[in-house]
Amino acid sequence: MAISAVARETVFALRRQIAKIEGTLPERLQAPAGAPLDADADADLTIVRRGLAAALPDAFLPIGIERLDAALSGGLPKAALSEIHGLETRDAGAVAGFALSLTSLILKQAQGLPVLWIGTSEIFREAGFPYARGLQAAFGIEPKQLLFSEAPKLVDALWVAEEAARMTALAAVILEIRGNPQRLDLTATRRLHARAQSAGRPVFLLRQAAEPEPTAAPVRLIVSSAPAVPRATVAGPLAGSIGRPAFTISIGKSRTALPGQFTLEWNPDERVFDERRGEERRTDRAKNPVPVVSLSGGRKDPAAASGAVLAFPAVGSPGAISPTTGDQPPPGQRPAHLSPRRAG
Repeated sequence: MAISAVARETVFALRRQIAKIEGTLPERLQAPAGAPLDADADADLTIVRRGLAAALPDAFLPIGIERLDAALSGGLPKAALSEIHGLETRDAGAVAGFALSLTSLILKQAQGLPVLWIGTSEIFREAGFPYARGLQAAFGIEPKQLLFSEAPKLVDALWVAEEAARMTALAAVILEIRGNPQRLDLTATRRLHARAQSAGRPVFLLRQAAEPEPTAAPVRLIVSSAPAVPRATVAGPLAGSIGRPAFTISIGKSRTALPGQFTLEWNPDERVFDERRGEERRTDRAKNPVPVVSLSGGRKDPAAASGAVLAFPAVGSPGAISPTTGDQPPPGQRPAHLSPRRAG
């Protein structure tokens, strides 16, 4: 019995070391196969949590969805780097909207503190800036609470993010990056994660059109847009209407959860998330079977034949340019809409 107990303790110690190295936390360590189950069986089950063994109750930001928060062991860690991925460029709006929703939840607890959004000129040209009036209407964020820092290069954006991540005067830091640049490596994310832990503030890394790669972030959420359902009224769903914004959230990486997928709706009135079940999504799609693009075979007015010029006047008509000489018609033969306008 003594040899068996020593062997089991040795196996548990080795498993704890492996779990710490791999970062798969928490991990329930079962007793070796064939071990007897007795009244002290609970002592054979160990929950490994690196750095979170004595986590405070407010160490996590609850998203508000019971199943998702339970999968993440309470929500997103506040003092940590969290990744929010958009696999395609068209997901940029959904990723930004989800980040703003999380920002709205953070500002409920850190009222009066601003949020810094950092990005390169490339990402802001591609994805744009959040609409100031929409911040207040949809997320309850005052425009003055959301600060922007546009950096010319990625190295500058990373420097600003590292300096901002250590500041306790900010409620959160958002760093938006496009693609998979080499400078955003494991070392760079470790620095951001360490600064976030030191300041006790969340840092959200928004990855647009990026492939998952190793980082120091304990949580990675993959976000895309979900179809909106009809707007709910007292009499039932309003046909032909567009309801609340919806997101498809996939847990791509987590030290406390297995991969999973959730469909969330953002309630702009109460500023909380609601979960949409799969049954509701399938029912709504069945009610509206009209395709996004209609078929061309049964149209009453078919398109013109291939090769016809539709955007320019035909050759020989007033205002047309000669295909051989390239000359324009005399000023007197120009169409009226090409004549000089009066200034007064």
